[in-house]
Amino acid sequence: MTRQDDIISRLQAWYARQCDGDWEHTYGIEIRTLDNPGWRVRIDLTDTNLDGRSFEPVQRGLDSEASTDWHSMSVEENKFEGAGDPLKLGYILQTFLDWAESDQ
Repeated sequence: MTRQDDIISRLQAWYARQCDGDWEHTYGIEIRTLDNPGWRVRIDLTDTNLDGRSFEPVQRGLDSEASTDWHSMSVEENKFEGAGDPLKLGYILQTFLDWAESDQ
């Protein structure tokens, strides 16, 4: 199993644990591309074990519009919000999962 497979398996498992017949009808995980280019990840935390939990914001490379090595992660309005350059999707998901699984 590759590292990327492990990240996807872990994300699938986290999502499956949240699905209780109600949560998945209102909340979820959104992964999309950005036109600058890059990735945006948004994960609803409401009604999960992460609801209201603090997350120390992380960012790099945002001070230069020319930067091709950048990312930003935070929790805003009870959602994990991550964005990064085209090579940061795995890093964003890994950071979320490490944080999410650290209290199990």
